[in-house]
Amino acid sequence: MKEKKVILTAFRNRCRAVFAAGLLIILAGCQETPKESIVKQKSADNIKNYESNEEVSEKDGNEPGNQDSEETKDSLDTEEAAEEKEGKINEIVKAPKSYKNQMEYEGGKITVDTDAEIVLPKVDAMNTYQVSAREVDQELIDQITNTFFENAKFYHGYSYNTWTKEDYQKDITMLKKWKAEGNLDPYHWGTDDEGNLSFDIDAAIEGDEISMADAPEQIEKQEVVPSFGLEWVDTTNGENVTKVDENRFYGVAETDQGIYGYTISGNDAHTSDVRILIQTQEEGPQSFRDFNTTGWKDGRYAMDTENRSADGETDSHSLSEDTVKSLVKISYEDAEKMAKEKIQQLGWDWEVTSWDYSLYCSSYEIKEEDVQDAGYVFYFTRVLDGAAVTFTDAYGGSLEDHNSTLIPWSYERCEVVVGSGGIERVEIYNPYNVGEIQTKNVKLMDFESIIKIYEQMMEITNADMLDYYNKLTYHVRKITLGYTRIYDPTVDSKSGILVPAWDFFGGYDSESVDYTSKDSGEHSNQSLLIINAVDGTIIDRELGY
Repeated sequence: MKEKKVILTAFRNRCRAVFAAGLLIILAGCQETPKESIVKQKSADNIKNYESNEEVSEKDGNEPGNQDSEETKDSLDTEEAAEEKEGKINEIVKAPKSYKNQMEYEGGKITVDTDAEIVLPKVDAMNTYQVSAREVDQELIDQITNTFFENAKFYHGYSYNTWTKEDYQKDITMLKKWKAEGNLDPYHWGTDDEGNLSFDIDAAIEGDEISMADAPEQIEKQEVVPSFGLEWVDTTNGENVTKVDENRFYGVAETDQGIYGYTISGNDAHTSDVRILIQTQEEGPQSFRDFNTTGWKDGRYAMDTENRSADGETDSHSLSEDTVKSLVKISYEDAEKMAKEKIQQLGWDWEVTSWDYSLYCSSYEIKEEDVQDAGYVFYFTRVLDGAAVTFTDAYGGSLEDHNSTLIPWSYERCEVVVGSGGIERVEIYNPYNVGEIQTKNVKLMDFESIIKIYEQMMEITNADMLDYYNKLTYHVRKITLGYTRIYDPTVDSKSGILVPAWDFFGGYDSESVDYTSKDSGEHSNQSLLIINAVDGTIIDRELGY
């Protein structure tokens, strides 16, 4: 399946490149002819040539993107100033407040139902910015540590989370109890393609019994200072082999509020990605099985989706929004305040730009009876001169094929989960260093031209999905103009550019022989298509360019 996805991505990229070039030639006739052709290949050289909208700059008499000019400040108490705060970007892109249309492709097998709110940043203009990957050094580690774990004690994660004989015996006892009760799939792993249970309870019991023989009677906590280069002993093959985590810290923080797993992974020769993960954990080790079946799940997957097999059986991912709300025991305002107070201490110009409910489930499926806690997940993104980087589900950093030797670089992102007990999970990926403005007040295409590209590219980029489904219906519910990062991994995997781009958010219904899936897209952060707002090229969200 993974290889199929890689091939599918590569095929889509070729279609997008060929079609976008031809399409943009047609659309160029709808606009004033620019000094240079807008038909451009995606490359580092071309993004240096983005054109500045000098006419708007001279007319305004202000620095592009500057929301704090003296003229604006002097008129804050007037009705005109209230309108000014909305920004003048819509005078440039000429977008309506909403857009509605329905189109069918491939003989009715693909339907694109667009009924979307259009979200614009409240700015006068947008720029492009140079960005680079931030290296993980001791200064960054200390900054994260001091922000989240003041006065905590830190322990080496390998020794802290080692299973003792007692831990294995508890697991064996529980597994045998489930087996005696006839519960052979306690973690809800389901069956494989041949109908066999994916979780083998007998193998799990046997594995625990073998491991228990060499397990220690009790753990020995090793106090450490969060940093790279810590040694640990690998006993996987029955031998004690000393290893060093050159680009990783794996530890546990004991605080007055509870126990937290704390992991920092730095970039290396294979990836430019950085990951910082903080999450609450129970005292003592957590099983690998539990880690893969339980945890915080976004509420939209319960509220927006419904799956049905050929025999008519509906899965348990469908909960109403009222039901989800009833499970949350903390107010949105209190939860948001907790999240903001921590992230603002980093001083990275990150703000909450999206959010969702978050449900902690004791099983893989989202069942109301299995929800042990509920709260909110807040998505923070960088805001530049009043315009935010658009948050989407995509992490970026994928490769066009499995033989690629390029070094990938995923997007900057930050997620904070707040439950009834406070902050439960913090996930930070790839913080950027933001450099100079590359093109001030960059010239943007108008919305009419963008929507023509969207309506034709939705067919081109999704036609190959009919290899897997009999019918597809896309529901586009939000169209957003914001920043996104692009880069050219063939030139440099640690630097890129933030450019204005249009994201089309929603979900889709799919029908196949064995399965029917529905996703209304009402609460979606899935970008179904992204178009560069400067030159109209299609950006692959998974690749990041």
